Amino acid sequence: MTTSHHAPLRMGILGCANIAKQFARDVTDSPLVSIQAVSSRDLSKAQHFAQSFGVARAYGSYEALLADTSLDAIYIPLPNSLHAEWAIRAMQAGKHVLCEKPLALNLAEVTRMFEVARQHGVMLLESYPYWFQPQTRDLLACLSHEKIGTVRSIQASFGFTVGNVDTNIRMKPDLGGGALLDAGSYPLSLIRLVMGCAPTHVMAHANWADTGVDISMMATLFYADGRSAQMSCAMNTANHRRATIVGSHGTVETEYLNHTSDSHTHAWGYLPSQLRVRQGIANRIAFEEIQSATGSGFRFAAEAFARVVHEGDIAAIERAATASHDIAATLDAIRTSAQTGQTVTLK
Repeated sequence: MTTSHHAPLRMGILGCANIAKQFARDVTDSPLVSIQAVSSRDLSKAQHFAQSFGVARAYGSYEALLADTSLDAIYIPLPNSLHAEWAIRAMQAGKHVLCEKPLALNLAEVTRMFEVARQHGVMLLESYPYWFQPQTRDLLACLSHEKIGTVRSIQASFGFTVGNVDTNIRMKPDLGGGALLDAGSYPLSLIRLVMGCAPTHVMAHANWADTGVDISMMATLFYADGRSAQMSCAMNTANHRRATIVGSHGTVETEYLNHTSDSHTHAWGYLPSQLRVRQGIANRIAFEEIQSATGSGFRFAAEAFARVVHEGDIAAIERAATASHDIAATLDAIRTSAQTGQTVTLK
């Protein structure tokens, strides 16, 4: 178990959605993070949540949670359309913010959020749980020139079948629904992690649902140095999550799962996540399986956030902020390309 000489980061949760419940369940035993309060617009929901997860205080409004001066930080698992508003309000209240992906609906909102964070001297971090997995650290190590040479391209995908299409927020345009923001932000974040910068231009195609959201999306990303990437996402397919990274003399394949386990019998359904590397250009060379430490991405993310807050690691936050900016700019460009049928140059 991870240890720390710091007092735990005192965190409140803004909302009681299923993802908030999973976060609380996975983080509750952490020595680095203490979930001390939760809020809902329905007080009874907040009280039930608090009782279920041993949270000390429950509030019947988001404003009441932000007014709790004993809290250091806020976790935001709200619908996509509410991320910017409530992250900004939390930061204006002096709270650090760990916000679920995608950080906001567009680049303008993301830019404003980081402006507010800097103005108020607090830290803002976009949470892709897999980003904080030990497997991702091992993935980056596999990208060294000694192992696969110069990265030439990456293909990354994520898809699933959305349930309850008549009521699911993923099908509602006004709540920031659609495959691109919900699922596509994952492969795009991995592409940004591997490539280290934003593309110069993109070309995308979408299939649209009756509600107006994109039910599936595919995009090609082009880079200034001649590299390229392909992204696909969907909400009408069997579950799949995969990436292939191709270098000048090696290949990496991964599932980049949010939550990982050593077995297929995990109590919460977490599964082993594959990471393998082939060093060489011939197809007769066997892939080497890489075994990484496993666990909840929610807990890894919360503990990483607690460390950068306690250590005042502004450099780490600024690196993540640059990545979030690039991801948002790329999402904007892909959306515009899919809507217009034109190649779009990033701003």
